[in-house]
Amino acid sequence: MTFKHNFKKVLLATAFAAALVVAPAANVSAATNDASSTQQSATATSQDQQASQDQAASQSSAANQSSATAASASASTSTSSATSTSTVKKTTKKAKKTTKKSKKKTSKKKAVKKVAKKTTKKKATKKAKKTSKKSTKKTTKAATAAVTTSAGQSQATDQQDDAAKKAAEAAAKKAAAAKKAAAKKAAAKKKAATKKKAAAKKKAAAKKKAAAKKKAAKKSAEKAAKYWIAMRESGGSYTARNGSCYGRYQLLISYLGGDLSKKNQERTADRYVYGRYGSWVNAKRFWLAHNWY
Repeated sequence: MTFKHNFKKVLLATAFAAALVVAPAANVSAATNDASSTQQSATATSQDQQASQDQAASQSSAANQSSATAASASASTSTSSATSTSTVKKTTKKAKKTTKKSKKKTSKKKAVKKVAKKTTKKKATKKAKKTSKKSTKKTTKAATAAVTTSAGQSQATDQQDDAAKKAAEAAAKKAAAAKKAAAKKAAAKKKAATKKKAAAKKKAAAKKKAAAKKKAAKKSAEKAAKYWIAMRESGGSYTARNGSCYGRYQLLISYLGGDLSKKNQERTADRYVYGRYGSWVNAKRFWLAHNWY
């Protein structure tokens, strides 16, 4: 009973010692890997998981080895029990020391991870701020350029509108001046035409008046010449007779055609004088030269 009890103690102590020996080694390896990859937190986490798996495998292997050792110890003599107990104590002390170191390294590793994470976050924030600042600056510059371009285009459009407006005003002013000049010219032409027409009318009237005056004068002269001849031929009597001549103008009786009336005498005398002399004035002139007509 005592042997079995001691054997179980030895077996458990051996397994525990083996586990303690293997675990610190795995933790040390993981801490070393984490320290070399401080800037890559994701890789460190993966390595920790791998180290845990390796630790579990090592513990399983240690258990197997412990079983083998226990079997070997069972076959050996009871003298190895005392030696194993001493070895277990030393191993336990060493395992505690290793565990303490492992915990210290783990705490250091966590601090390093925390610092790395904080640094990475700070760098990411700084980079984001810088990118945002650049983007804002670029956007502001683009907006300023757009506003400047728009203002330039607006100014150019305003200048074009002003130029077009001035051109339209100049054209309208020129057209109005041309229209006014044309109206003035037309009025002057109309006035000249009216004046010319009035002058022509006045001239025609004067000419007509002169002709009428001339005609009146001629008629008066004709009347006077006719009266003068009548007075020389018959003394103005419509019944005076001198041989074959009869009446106021002493015409041949054959000229009267048997009609001795005053009207017929006047008509026949005019026909004779105008047919032979052209006028009573010419007949008077002939009479003055020959004492007859």
